[in-house]
Amino acid sequence: MKNLKQRLDAHFASAAVLAVGAAFVGAEQRADAYIVWSGILNINIPSNVDGVYLNVITGQSAATGTGAPGWDVNPYGGTNLQFFANTGGGYLRGLGSSATLVDNLAFNTVIGASQSFGSGTGGVETTGATAFNVNSSQNLVGFRFVNEATGSTHYGWMRIQLWSGPGIQPRSIVEYAYETVAGASINAGVIPAPGAIALLGVAGLIGRRRRA
Repeated sequence: MKNLKQRLDAHFASAAVLAVGAAFVGAEQRADAYIVWSGILNINIPSNVDGVYLNVITGQSAATGTGAPGWDVNPYGGTNLQFFANTGGGYLRGLGSSATLVDNLAFNTVIGASQSFGSGTGGVETTGATAFNVNSSQNLVGFRFVNEATGSTHYGWMRIQLWSGPGIQPRSIVEYAYETVAGASINAGVIPAPGAIALLGVAGLIGRRRRA
């Protein structure tokens, strides 16, 4: 069964790559229109108080903020999953059962200035329609960040892979995307592609791939 799943995942992952018209390696980024997509990265989120710091513009990630200068997002947590935001940043909340917990967004949810964003530290929704899914990569987080070069606010999303619990390994940032136009909204899960958008349901299969 495991081998069959791996073959199916590889098949659909290949189809997804063809759909977006390109293959991505490591932190290589591509810009179509005004959206920049990271490609499939699978950046591990350590289960500790530091987690991982990521600069979404440069693609640099590290176990400390100083290791990723100008970092924008910081998922972390030993027994749970939490998100810490740099100055001016934050994570989309208020669409589910709690006004303060970070939401797992439905595909195509608008992420922009009209939404509510928590600053500082925020835990994740565990109940209701926007609860995070374990044993799944179907977890979309909306965020805003300040471009350190321009001082302007931008919006983005990242997809999170969880294992059997929010704090259990392995877990990772599978991919992310952001809008390069300051203040412009972005839709959760949408990535640039020639004349089309790749759906999260297809992209999600890529995040579940494991090397044999």
